[in-house]
Amino acid sequence: MPRKALRVTASAALAAALLSTGACAGGGDDGEKTTAGGTKEAKPLKWAACEAPTAAEGGGQAPGKDWQCATLDVPLDYADPEGETIPLALIRAKARDEKNRIGSLVFNFGGPGGSGLTTLPGAAKEYEALRDRYDLVSFDPRGVGRSAPVLCENDKQLDAYYAQDSSPATPQQEKAFVDNIKKYRQACERNSARLLPHVGTSNAARDLDRIRQALGDEKLNYFGISYGTELGGVYAHLFPKNVGRAVFDAVVDPTKTSEEGALGQAKGFQLALGNFAQDCVDRGDACLLQGSTAKEIEAGVIALQKQLAAKPIAGIGDRQLTESAATNGIAQALYSKELWPLLEQGLDEAGGGQGQLLMALSDALNGRDQQGRYSNIGAANTAINCADSKDRYTLAQTKAELPSFRAASPVFGDFLGWAMMSCTGWPVPGAWETPDVSAPGSAPIMVIGNTGDPATPYEGARKMVERLGPGVGVELTYKGEGHGAYNSGDPCVQRAVNTYLLDGKTPAAGTVCTAAPDPTGTPVTPEQSPQGT
Repeated sequence: MPRKALRVTASAALAAALLSTGACAGGGDDGEKTTAGGTKEAKPLKWAACEAPTAAEGGGQAPGKDWQCATLDVPLDYADPEGETIPLALIRAKARDEKNRIGSLVFNFGGPGGSGLTTLPGAAKEYEALRDRYDLVSFDPRGVGRSAPVLCENDKQLDAYYAQDSSPATPQQEKAFVDNIKKYRQACERNSARLLPHVGTSNAARDLDRIRQALGDEKLNYFGISYGTELGGVYAHLFPKNVGRAVFDAVVDPTKTSEEGALGQAKGFQLALGNFAQDCVDRGDACLLQGSTAKEIEAGVIALQKQLAAKPIAGIGDRQLTESAATNGIAQALYSKELWPLLEQGLDEAGGGQGQLLMALSDALNGRDQQGRYSNIGAANTAINCADSKDRYTLAQTKAELPSFRAASPVFGDFLGWAMMSCTGWPVPGAWETPDVSAPGSAPIMVIGNTGDPATPYEGARKMVERLGPGVGVELTYKGEGHGAYNSGDPCVQRAVNTYLLDGKTPAAGTVCTAAPDPTGTPVTPEQSPQGT
């Protein structure tokens, strides 16, 4: 998601894309609320040079000499704290100013299912100012990457899985869709049954407290992005007295059920597509796409979807660009304004019968590399989401809700509506309808909402502040595009976050930062803001 918040879901191509973004969550609550489950204090970590990422983490090169890795054993089941353990893989880059070092700053970049061991080194330049006084730390959460990964289908099976029609329109297509979900679920159970009951967010939050102990920190200093905000909220609920300086960016709405969250995402991605289209129109003849208004460009996207549904075009290798893969690729490009030029080019090329670029964007979202190997982000995403959410939708229930999704988004609605069936028949019951993130007694938590965020709509930040409780959440609004705010590079947002994390000074509640074309990035107070946010 992120690439900040890794994004994937393992149910139907776009489902894999959108519901994962970070907006779904995971993990059963099966222990005390004030301890790490009664386990002994975590032992100090033994740091060593990092190996290259595994295929489950997404592959690639070893991160280099600035980075160290370690493994922490944690209980598989916190209800049996002295029983079987699983390894958590961690990574860090040490603070440059050891004399003025504050402690560790632990990152979760989202998903759920994203590997911190691969994401943090790749994103580290965005957090250079924080590394002066913090050890930058991340980890593969349980079920992810190198940390007892959930495994479902193999690479060849996943190619077929993601090629399925994710918005079935006939009884035959509906049967194939449901059968593919069942086949995927059975593979997860066959290959990872032992892990599935224990990969949820509450257990991941308990792992966070074990990480805090092992790092030798009295308090957890934390930077959560997308799904990482939900994990952080659950941590604050379980361990409010252990919260240090914490930032939540690209905030998951903790009040929404999975259906409400999916509907919100449909609206969010449609909004982002409209903003992309308007930007293209504003550039006049420089825009590659046909249309003199944003609505005309959006109509062109819908027309392309219909064409691909009737007849896919050349993709990468022997794979074709289907309607589902194209929609997946469009969603991927809407996560960051930096990807808008690729989206424009990809749509233009697809209109001419060449689907390679949109297919590459879709592959990136699904965790597929150029060698055809998949990371386990899709499997972990589904397992964590389904360990969390109690919602299990039947075919009839799903079809009944499709009109609402189509009304919310003519481009993404069908895909997100059908994706509600991701957890249907899952062998593990979900833990909650919505997570409890109330955190009375916690230190202040900075909560950042982005008005143009497609995956975690802006309203979620306000809801998180309300649910954290009085005196805990401090809201900052970023008027910009893309998924998240700090990673946009906006100087106003970065200044506010850095001031809090480095100096302990929170911004005034309701502060607003406006993206370019405002050249100053100057924050305004709630009284100055026209919205009063």
